[in-house]
Amino acid sequence: MKTMTKFITLLALVLTMNVTPVWAAGLAEAKASGVVGEQINGYLGLVKGNASSDVKALIKDINRKRSAAYAEKARKAGVDKKIIETRIGERLKQRATSGQYIQDKSGRWIKKP
Repeated sequence: MKTMTKFITLLALVLTMNVTPVWAAGLAEAKASGVVGEQINGYLGLVKGNASSDVKALIKDINRKRSAAYAEKARKAGVDKKIIETRIGERLKQRATSGQYIQDKSGRWIKKP
């Protein structure tokens, strides 16, 4: 009985470690296909206007969560939220992988080399 309990516990642990949240998988796919990119202001944006309603809803949800997180960081740091948005926007652009779209300083979409 102990062996079976250990096995089930181990199996549950392995399964939870290998499951990617649906929104993360959807975002990665949207970025890889060039539909979604990182904007200079720290938020996601549509690179192509012909995105599905699911992608648009995903962007809206993630941006809402980012906005709340930025507001909290700004409150804790005692700075304006725009400062946090700009700093994180730069980091997100740097972390974007080759082939993904990011905005340049003028707001134009470019494919990251």
